[in-house]
Amino acid sequence: MESKTYKDAGVDLIAAANIKEKIKNLTEKTLGTNVFLGPGGFGGVIEPYPDSEILLVSSTDSVGTKQKIAEVMDNHSKIGADIVNHCINDILPCGAKPLFFLDYIGISNFNSKTISEIVEGLSLSCKESNIALIGGETATLPGIYHGKDYDLVGFIVGTVKRDLLITPKKVSDNDILIALPSSGLHTNGYSFVRSIFEIDNNPSVLDDKVPGTNETLGEALIKPHKSYLDTFGENLNIINGLAHITGGSFNKNIPRVIPDELSVDLKLSTWTPPDLFRYIQESGKVTDQEMYKVFNMGVGMIAVVSENNASLLLERLEDSWVIGNVNKNKNNKKVNYLD
Repeated sequence: MESKTYKDAGVDLIAAANIKEKIKNLTEKTLGTNVFLGPGGFGGVIEPYPDSEILLVSSTDSVGTKQKIAEVMDNHSKIGADIVNHCINDILPCGAKPLFFLDYIGISNFNSKTISEIVEGLSLSCKESNIALIGGETATLPGIYHGKDYDLVGFIVGTVKRDLLITPKKVSDNDILIALPSSGLHTNGYSFVRSIFEIDNNPSVLDDKVPGTNETLGEALIKPHKSYLDTFGENLNIINGLAHITGGSFNKNIPRVIPDELSVDLKLSTWTPPDLFRYIQESGKVTDQEMYKVFNMGVGMIAVVSENNASLLLERLEDSWVIGNVNKNKNNKKVNYLD
C-alpha cells in the first residue's frame, strides 16, 4: 500500500492557502481604520467606536466532516460542543473572552432528533462557558444536502480590553513555547481519517479498538474539541502569543502568532503523540511530514511566553510542557522540527 496523503483524500492544503491569500487581498479593500486585525489571524478584531477601551473579536468556522462520524454513530450532541469550543479557541489567541454565539445548521430535512441533539450540545457548551446562544439559522436544503448529511457552522463574538490585546508584536526572540494537550483530533483531519480507514464504505471499523487504549476508533474520533477558556482565562495577561493548533497543524498556525522575522524550533522529543495518531499513521502508511502537517499530534494549544514567565505558566497550567522556543528566522522556515 502506498503512503496516503491529505490531498488523496480530497483536501489540498496548498490550494487552500493560495485561495485564502486571494480572499485576504480582496477583503482588505473593505477594512476601515477601526479594524485592528483582519483576515489571516485566528480572530478579527475591530474597534466598535473611536478610542473604545473594549475591542470586539469575532471568528467563524465549521465542524467539518467530523459530522460524518457523528452520523454513523448516531450521536450529534458532541458535535455541538465541538463547534462552540473550536470558536472559543479561535478568539483566545487575541486575549478575548467570548460574549455570544450563533449557529447555522444546513440539513436535507427537518430531522427532529438530529437537530435537537446538535442544539443540546451547543446550549450545554455555551452555558458552561457563560456564552449567550443568541440566535442561529436552520436551513432545509434537500438540493444540497442528501440523506442524513448536514453542515454545522458557528459564529462567535468576544471582547478584549485594548491594553490586553495579544498580537504578534508582543513575541520576541528567545521566547518560550509551552504546549497543552489536545483531547484528540479536535475538528481537523477527518476527511483524511475517513479515507485511511474507508469509514464511509466500512463503518464497522469504528468498533475496532485503537491499539494501546481501551477505546474504539469511533469513541476516540467523536471526542469533543477541548476548550482552553478556563485554562488560559487568568493567565492571558502574561502570554505574548497563543496558537490554536487546528487545520494545517503547526506549519499554518504557529506562524500566525509570530512576527515575519522570527521562526520557532519545535522539539519533537518533548512529547509522545497519543496512540490514536500512531494508529492513523500506521494504517495509512502516512509519512511523519504529512502527519505533522495535517494533525495536531496531541497538541491543542501553544502559548508563547517570555523566558521570565515560562516557569510561572508551567506551574499554573496542568499537563503543560516546554515544546520549543522562538528564534531569528535563518532559513526561511517558520517552523523547524528538531529531534
